[in-house]
Amino acid sequence: MTETVPGADETAGAPQPDSYARGARILSIGIASTGVFTFAYFAVASHVLDADSYGAISLLWAVLFVVISVIYRPVEQLLSRTIADRRARGHHGKHPLRIPLLVQAGFAAAFLVVALALKGPIEDAFDSATLYWVFVGATLAYAASYFARGYLAGHQWFALYGGLVLFESVSRFCFPVAVAVGLASGQSAVALGILAAPLASLLVVPWAIFRHSSADAPAVVDDRALTLRAGAGFAASVAAIQLAEQALLNASVLTVSATASTALAGVVFNALLITRAPLQLFQSIQTSLLPHLSGLEATEGHEAFAHAIRVTVLAIAAFAGAVALGLLLVGPWAMNVVFGHGYEYGRVGLAVIAVGMGFHLCAGTLNQAALARGHGRAAATMWLAAAAVFVVWMVLPVVSDELVRTEVGYAGATALLCALLWSLYRS
Repeated sequence: MTETVPGADETAGAPQPDSYARGARILSIGIASTGVFTFAYFAVASHVLDADSYGAISLLWAVLFVVISVIYRPVEQLLSRTIADRRARGHHGKHPLRIPLLVQAGFAAAFLVVALALKGPIEDAFDSATLYWVFVGATLAYAASYFARGYLAGHQWFALYGGLVLFESVSRFCFPVAVAVGLASGQSAVALGILAAPLASLLVVPWAIFRHSSADAPAVVDDRALTLRAGAGFAASVAAIQLAEQALLNASVLTVSATASTALAGVVFNALLITRAPLQLFQSIQTSLLPHLSGLEATEGHEAFAHAIRVTVLAIAAFAGAVALGLLLVGPWAMNVVFGHGYEYGRVGLAVIAVGMGFHLCAGTLNQAALARGHGRAAATMWLAAAAVFVVWMVLPVVSDELVRTEVGYAGATALLCALLWSLYRS
């Protein structure tokens, strides 16, 4: 499909009727490929490293994405919502970037201060100085990557968005492959792919923004201009949501690593890839959904808004059901083929994670509706409540088997979250 020239599609006051579906299709290709390469990165890494070294890489990845999702995703969402809302109201150029830049720079600076202050404990957690510097460098590099994602999503330039994340994942995948074929060796070589990926993606950013910024229309006076207070408030709500989401995905990895072993934490991480991979694919829908809903809220009204939510939730339910059925049939065999190490995964437990994944995706959809309507603070409260329940569940030894405890706890917490956000949506 040929990408629409930005200047042409921004001359209309509202987004094109099929922009959401078209954007989701385009972005799905890029992010589905990204999910495949990310899954392959860990599959190859699990075969070229011993269990403890692979567990440390899994821990690094889990901690990294807790941090970058919490401190950078809010600005991506802020840019996406703000630009889409302005375009829907007829403001086609000179979108406010100063406030998001200030918020992003503040988050990055705060991270660097904390990371340097806690250098010793972080190194001890990773048991490697190299992994510490990979963590710090990758986190700083992702600041620019996530800013660009929000800019591209707000303009609905989804082909470029998909290309950016695909280029990132392919770059990362090359490193364990290099170890597998003998060009490099060891944990450090595999870990360097995590740092190289966002740095490589930055090569796309200047070209993409320069190519399209020249097509922006002249500035239009905007009586709804973004203020620092409003931007920081929105970013704080999304940061809380991202912190809660990462707790749902990673708290079990961290608690198992602390109370059992790094190798078992790697097993828990592998099981949760069942939900991580679809969540990464869902980014194609989620990324296009927020600007689409923001435009509908500004121009179309309740019926079109509700239709977009209903179609997305039904598609998620069908997908989650198919994944759960597939895992009941071949889940344990597939996990052992892909990851090795001979751990016995339970087929029912894997299917339970798939059900939890369905609740998680539905919650993400309802969350985008809340953000589009300006209900970010209420949504953040619900996410934090569900995450707190999950963390408490993981700490209490109600179920002795850590993997089973994770499976049951994740499904229960996401079901609770989905119910809370549905009540907010209906109200």
